[in-house]
Amino acid sequence: MDKLFERHDEYLSGTPMDFFRRFSEQIDWSLRLIVIKGPKGVGKSTLMQQYIKRHFSPDDRHVLYCSADSSYFANHTLVDTAESFYRIGGRHLFIDEVHKYEGWSTEVKDIYDLHRDLHLVLSGSSLLQINDGQTDLSRRMVEYQMPGLSLREFLRMDCGIDIEPISLESLLSSPNAYCNEVKRHCSPLEHFPRYLKQGYYPFYFESSTAYQSRLESVVNYIIDSELTRFRGLEVGNTRKIKALLKVLSQMVPYEVDIAKLSKNIGIQRPTTLKYLRNLEEAALIRRLFTDIDSVSDLQKPDKILLDNSNLLYTISDRMPEVGTVRETFFCNQLASAGHKVEYGGLKSGDFRIDGEVVVEVGGRDKGFCQVKNEKRAYLAADDIDSATTLSATSGKIPLWAFGFLY
Repeated sequence: MDKLFERHDEYLSGTPMDFFRRFSEQIDWSLRLIVIKGPKGVGKSTLMQQYIKRHFSPDDRHVLYCSADSSYFANHTLVDTAESFYRIGGRHLFIDEVHKYEGWSTEVKDIYDLHRDLHLVLSGSSLLQINDGQTDLSRRMVEYQMPGLSLREFLRMDCGIDIEPISLESLLSSPNAYCNEVKRHCSPLEHFPRYLKQGYYPFYFESSTAYQSRLESVVNYIIDSELTRFRGLEVGNTRKIKALLKVLSQMVPYEVDIAKLSKNIGIQRPTTLKYLRNLEEAALIRRLFTDIDSVSDLQKPDKILLDNSNLLYTISDRMPEVGTVRETFFCNQLASAGHKVEYGGLKSGDFRIDGEVVVEVGGRDKGFCQVKNEKRAYLAADDIDSATTLSATSGKIPLWAFGFLY
């Protein structure tokens, strides 16, 4: 245990404490078994370490942070580690990168059942399966999916601009008041393009010049390591998956042609649909449907976007189409804030939010003709910094304002 505590101290000594994600407030830390899931690079490790530093003194040995990919676990099991920690009074065990430990779910179940007053906080890949066919932790464990930075959070870290987030309903009902408040602190249109290219993953603040290459490494790691291990992707098909992502990054938003997509990368239609589902689970793409509640397991999506705009600029060989960037940003921020995003269909606006609100995304000159028959319809317009309210249920709102929801 001494070795683990030494590493615990080393990890925490280098943890930055100048910025805290509000995502931490969404977690019920009092629960006995928590897992924080998310793609590599969104800040899960930092979140856990910051929580420990904020709530425990530096010499408190009732808490332990360790990483499951440490060499320590080559000769020790999770069960034995938890047992040893518990015997010396340990009550809060944080295990990072738990997906890298073979058979983690079985051992976590044993720890949970054996030590009734031990609190476990785990972090793992977006592809982490709580029910792996052998052990079902769904009744014991509470999952939290951690997103990358919102535009609001990026501005806080990059420029020191601290602005309170706004709920979607408040933004829709009083958009201009909030936009004016933001503009009191900064010029959003000055910073927005930088966020679209490099603002979603917190490692931007470690090295902005190496951001694209690091993000490319993250994508390769997810495909080459995580998808092959956790979703059974054949190693020989990893290049096809990367080719699929490249095709998606260069598409102008339109209804999906799976047959054409399959032909472009040289795989069968059912396999393409399976890979698309896996890529969404890995937080690399977003599949959109006109009715998400009735979607079958391998149903053809009505629209496909990459998960966030940073991926577009990293994966595409050419400058991404501006309409794709706008729609990708909008969907990412709404979904990350916890809203249900559906494809609006050909005869309505681009997206339907929470089954009620229709939003058309476009440039500053975008008109209302496509959403004029909707009860609640809004335009999310790029290149404007003020909102225009047409009625209590419609208006034009700056696209960047949807980056302040979390």
